[in-house]
Amino acid sequence: MTDLGYVTVDGKRLKQGYTTGSSAAGAAKAAALLFVNRALPAEIDIPLPGGGRLTLPVKDGELVSGGARCCVIKDGGDDPDVTHGLEIWAEVVPWPERPEIDFAAGTGVGTVTKIGLQVGVGEPAINPVPRRMIAEALTEALPPGWGAKVKISVPGGEEAAKKTLNPKLGVVGGISILGTSGIVQPMSEEAFKTSLVPQLVQAKTCGYGAVVLVPGRIGARRATEVFGLPPEAVAEMSNFVGFMLMECAAQGIKEVILMGHVSKLIKVSAGIFHTHNRIADGRLETLAAYCALLGMQQADIRQLMENVTVEGALELVGEKGFGSVYPLLAARAGQRAMEHTHGELKVGTVLLNMAGEVLGMDDAAREIAAGQGWKIH
Repeated sequence: MTDLGYVTVDGKRLKQGYTTGSSAAGAAKAAALLFVNRALPAEIDIPLPGGGRLTLPVKDGELVSGGARCCVIKDGGDDPDVTHGLEIWAEVVPWPERPEIDFAAGTGVGTVTKIGLQVGVGEPAINPVPRRMIAEALTEALPPGWGAKVKISVPGGEEAAKKTLNPKLGVVGGISILGTSGIVQPMSEEAFKTSLVPQLVQAKTCGYGAVVLVPGRIGARRATEVFGLPPEAVAEMSNFVGFMLMECAAQGIKEVILMGHVSKLIKVSAGIFHTHNRIADGRLETLAAYCALLGMQQADIRQLMENVTVEGALELVGEKGFGSVYPLLAARAGQRAMEHTHGELKVGTVLLNMAGEVLGMDDAAREIAAGQGWKIH
């Protein structure tokens, strides 16, 4: 059996967990065994995609017309997952002499409404690996040659989905049933980065050769609501600017606009492509250097550097009449981004203030926007 032990991340000892896919597979197998044996198992073990097995506790279950339903509690360990603690229910209605497994979305599980995801439009948002896990688990529990209709439900899933990328990706009505290994590695930066990539796949599938990368949901709302940009062409990148730029190139996207608050994207002007403040900062130093290039007096630069927030420094820049620094910073960010991708992308930059207004943008951003028929001003 796979031991859900502890891993060390950033010097902390953190507990592993299991995915919604593992939870659904466990609940489905438990339901099948309840139907076959007329007894609810206290725990269930399932095969994992990469080999090995995982044992899960079964919370509840009952017989239903033609089958049974059971529940496993999703346990994300120490990973900050919005699905942690949710009940994952599987209702299994077996059928003899037909080995196919049909999937349905119950309450709290989303339905796919847009192209570009791993499952088709109109299908329940149960990804391919969890589907295989469920099918394999049922094969172990049902008589040979039997299949079943499986409906996965997650009470509270629709509310939890609002805290995910599902609404943007066109998954409506609830969460997705996910997981490629069956095990949750807590605080995994790689997993977080990988979760952002489907946005780019969707943009390419929808026919966009250019995308707008924004730091987060506030930036995404501004891009779509203030500037009227198509939601499918806007992708959140979090702090992973360099990763998402390289993924754009890998997806065959040719043009990118970086759009966000100046305090975030100013780091790209300095060649910083992971923008978390624990990795690198230098925002005030970069702003001061570029203001100095434009002739700001030393006393004003010193005052700028004494600010405790970037917003305070921006006020000083405005008071001293150095607003021309923003197009310069935008152009430098675009240049550094193109160098980062070895010239595979054309990159423009749009710098915003806290109100979502454009402080400065470079020629590349204007050209990309004009080519797509987007109006950014």
